[in-house]
Amino acid sequence: MSTPAFTEWGLATQPAVVFLHGVGGGRQGWAPQQAHLAALGWRSLAWDMPGYGDSPMVSPYDFAQLAQALWQMLDAAHIVQAVLVGHSMGAMVALQAWTQNPERIRGLLLAASSPAFGHSAGDFQKQFLAQRLAPLEAGKTMGQIAEKLIPSLAAPGGDGAHTMPDGLLSALHSMSAVPPATYRAALQALVQFEQRAALPTITVPVLCLAAEHDRAAPADVVARMAHKIPGARYACLAGAGHLLHHEQPEAFNAELEKFLKDMPT
Repeated sequence: MSTPAFTEWGLATQPAVVFLHGVGGGRQGWAPQQAHLAALGWRSLAWDMPGYGDSPMVSPYDFAQLAQALWQMLDAAHIVQAVLVGHSMGAMVALQAWTQNPERIRGLLLAASSPAFGHSAGDFQKQFLAQRLAPLEAGKTMGQIAEKLIPSLAAPGGDGAHTMPDGLLSALHSMSAVPPATYRAALQALVQFEQRAALPTITVPVLCLAAEHDRAAPADVVARMAHKIPGARYACLAGAGHLLHHEQPEAFNAELEKFLKDMPT
């Protein structure tokens, strides 16, 4: 297995903060967070999940393999312990990683996510897959798909790429660059994610971060996840949608900074 590509900011300190993007993301989308942490003296890495950007694919494309790729990246960067910050599917990778090597995790920030999606045989999962893959089947490019999907994931406001704030344009560019085969593989892995049983076993500091207008991972779902994790804190960003770190980078950074400052040394 080849090491995933990553962008590194800050000095080589321990532990490091590691950013994990979602289905339509990429490492560049975490630049505002990495710059903020570098100014605070934290080292951070943001990866391209396998199959994204400059990272090679893995097979089978499932959460166990994605978490193994994460450990390989941390080994290559000589990181013993990490605070994992995951958005959407990235938070699911973080939960999967906890089940594999909990001793290497210092804390978890789980943003706009849930501990389970269900099984691909379920009606909801089949409908979700069919809906998300239909544009690909119809011959649409990832750029065309992103132009429709990104505004629908954000909080109510802009009505297209020409009216998007800079943060959402970054999300649009990231999703447009995702290879169609990777997008398909990630969605098929997503609908099979199930780690609800792991929540009561988590013993590190956790922040479950929701967004007021998130329809993909509603705030009440994130709150229920927090309730099942011993000692977890829950927070919700007002006025944000599913792409909360793109939509409100300053508010996201403030929650991240507080989480890191409150973490036991």
